[in-house]
Amino acid sequence: MSNTNKRVVIGMDPHKRSVTIEVMDAGETVLDGGRFGTDEAGFAAMRDYVSRFGDRVWAIEGCNGIGRHVAVRLVALGEDVVDVPPKLSARARVFSTGQGRKTDATDAHSVALVGTRMSGLRPVVNNEQREELRVLVDRRGWLGEEHTRKVAQLHHLLLELIPGGAKKDLSAAQAKALLAKVRPRDAAGKARRRVAAELIADLERIYLRRKAADKELTELIRASGSSLLDLNGIGPTGAARLLVDVEDITRFPNRDHFASWNGTAPIDASSGDHVRHRLSRQGNRQINRTLHIMATVQLRRPSEGRSYFDRKTAAGKTNMEAMRCLKRRLSDLVYKTMLDDLVITQRTGPGGQRGNDSESSATGSQPHTGSSDKPLPGPARPEPKPVLPAAS
Repeated sequence: MSNTNKRVVIGMDPHKRSVTIEVMDAGETVLDGGRFGTDEAGFAAMRDYVSRFGDRVWAIEGCNGIGRHVAVRLVALGEDVVDVPPKLSARARVFSTGQGRKTDATDAHSVALVGTRMSGLRPVVNNEQREELRVLVDRRGWLGEEHTRKVAQLHHLLLELIPGGAKKDLSAAQAKALLAKVRPRDAAGKARRRVAAELIADLERIYLRRKAADKELTELIRASGSSLLDLNGIGPTGAARLLVDVEDITRFPNRDHFASWNGTAPIDASSGDHVRHRLSRQGNRQINRTLHIMATVQLRRPSEGRSYFDRKTAAGKTNMEAMRCLKRRLSDLVYKTMLDDLVITQRTGPGGQRGNDSESSATGSQPHTGSSDKPLPGPARPEPKPVLPAAS
C-alpha cells in the first residue's frame, strides 16, 4: 500500500555509527522503524527504506550535538530536518512510557512523538558560512583547553624545580626566563627541566595558533554583518559562539525567553507569602560562560557594567546576586544587538554598516529597569493543532 500521500515524521535516535528510526503519521500511529548504520551503505539503505513515504520530515535528536553528522547529510540531499532538543524527547519518553527507561527504540519513539505533536521546532538548514564558523570556534576552544592543560603541567614541574613554584598567571616568556635560571645536577631534575622546556615550546606554538584563530574568526564575524565584537567584553570566541549556537535570534519571542535559554533568568522558587528566586543551572552553558566573561571584563575597569554592579551592591545585594543581575542585563543587550544586526543585514546585506543609534553599554537601551530580576518566562500558549514543517 502506498504511503506517498500521507505526511509522516521520522523520529531518529542518533549515535556515531548507527541510528534508530521510527516512522509515525499525524495520528501518532507507528508505521515502521529500524536500525541502520551511518556509513555509506547504511545511510543509503535507510534512505531507500523510507523512500515510499514521499511526504516526510526527519525529527532528529540533538542536531547541535551527536545528531549533527546525520542531519547535515540529510539536509545536503534536500530532506526536511528539524531539531528535537534532548530535554523534550526525555519528557515525551517519561510521559509515554510512565518511566525513564531508555532504549534506542523508545528514544526514537519519543523523538517521533515530539516531532508529531510540537510546532515551532528549529529546522536544520545548510548554511556554509555558519558551519565554517562552527568548525573554527570549536577549534579555538580546543586550543584554549590545550593551553590550560599544558600550563597546569608546567606549574607541576616548576614547583619541583623552583622553591615555591611560579606565579599563577604565567606566560611562556616568563616561564622561559624562570627556567633559564635553573641548573639541576641530578638526572631527575635534568629530565624535569627538559620536559618543562618542551612544554614552554608547546605553549609558544599554541599562542601563535590562538592568535591566528582569533584573526580568522574576527574576519568571518565582521563579514557576517554582526556587531557583537563592538560590545565591551565580547571577543572573537564569544561572538562566534553566540552566532553559532543562537543561529536565528528570531526563534526567541522576546529577551526573557533568550535569558531562559542561556540560563541567566532566575527560577521562581516562591512558596506561599515567601517570594524568592534561585539561580538557574539550566540553559546553554557555553553562552552563559560567554556572558560571565563579558561581565567579568566589564567589572575590571570603569564601565556601564561596573556602575550597574555598584548600584546593585549599594542597594543591598551581595556580590554574587549583583553579578547575576549584570549577566541578565548583558543577555538583554546581546539579544537586542543581534536583533538590530538582523534588521541591518536584511536591509543592506552581510557586512552592512551599523548607524549611530545603537547602544554598546552594559544596560543597553531597553526601557525596563527590572528585567534582571525577572524569572523564567511562563509557558507558551497551547496551540490547537500542531503543524508540521512543509515539505520542500
